[in-house]
Amino acid sequence: MSEEIEDFNSESEELFEHHKVVADKGQEVLRVDKFLLDRLPNTTRNKIQTAAKNGNIHANGKAVKQNYKVKPDDVITVEFPYPVREIELIPEDIPLEIHYEDDTLLVVNKPAEMVVHPGYGNYTGTLVNALVYHIDNLPQKTEDYYGRPGLVHRLDKNTTGLMVIAKTEHALTHLAKQFFDRTTERRYHALVWGDIEEDGTITGHIGRSLKNRKVMDVFPEGEHGKHAVTHYKVIRRFGYVTLVECKLETGRTHQIRAHFKSIGHPLFNDNEYGGDKILKGTTFTKYRQFVENCFALLPGQALHAKTLGFQHPVKDEYKRFDSDLPANFQAVLDKWEVYMSSREV
Repeated sequence: MSEEIEDFNSESEELFEHHKVVADKGQEVLRVDKFLLDRLPNTTRNKIQTAAKNGNIHANGKAVKQNYKVKPDDVITVEFPYPVREIELIPEDIPLEIHYEDDTLLVVNKPAEMVVHPGYGNYTGTLVNALVYHIDNLPQKTEDYYGRPGLVHRLDKNTTGLMVIAKTEHALTHLAKQFFDRTTERRYHALVWGDIEEDGTITGHIGRSLKNRKVMDVFPEGEHGKHAVTHYKVIRRFGYVTLVECKLETGRTHQIRAHFKSIGHPLFNDNEYGGDKILKGTTFTKYRQFVENCFALLPGQALHAKTLGFQHPVKDEYKRFDSDLPANFQAVLDKWEVYMSSREV
């Protein structure tokens, strides 16, 4: 019997399907691909063999190939990239800002207010709808193309920035393993409330809030949620807010947003984590109007996935991409720059 765990994350987070199967004491010797094919519902031999080639099938803790012979009491674990929900994917001609593309993958810069994939309340206008149209209308498709773009990670609706999309089953599995093994490079820029004086690290288990299932909360180790680590360094202080660069060691749902709230520095204009209120500063009407004007420029939290690096699934090279802050995010920083300059005069 298989044990399936869904690690469904956001903020450049991994999407994986995990299985653990323990062979019976009377198990006949059988190839691991056939063993798993018999026990895992809704999977294919090709999917299992691709996972094996990419080191995602383990027997008793060691990676094995598809011809490994399963023996009694063997503990077999397998990790698959988690597919997009089985919703009809309607191709839509939505412009994409593509930073890089080849036969294996593409890197896009997701705008604010765009949901990554169809789901409840968002069945059209998503990044996946745009990707399906783009890939289906390419002059040539690779032999390994399998009819839908492969999501390896996600970004929240109002988080902007870089995402890598797999075009082939091999790329999907290879990239998913890199995210799972934490070998990718992911750096974000965030504007947070408060004057952060020095660089630091936030460590705390992240899980669904026990009071509001729509948001995440930070819990003491062992109580609830999953281990999460966010490293940050200060880029620019504006007195009442601070621009920081965040480097993710793990990828949990709303990790940056929940972590910074937990240390008393919610993201600027984050309405789900309390950052859409004036948390620092004066009580003067002029200051309040200034902050509200900044809020009006942003559709949501001031968070941008600026840098993304990974090993190319086919080419023997490391790919690293960097993106500019969105114009409205930059405009908010410029306003704070002017505001602070005027106070210093």
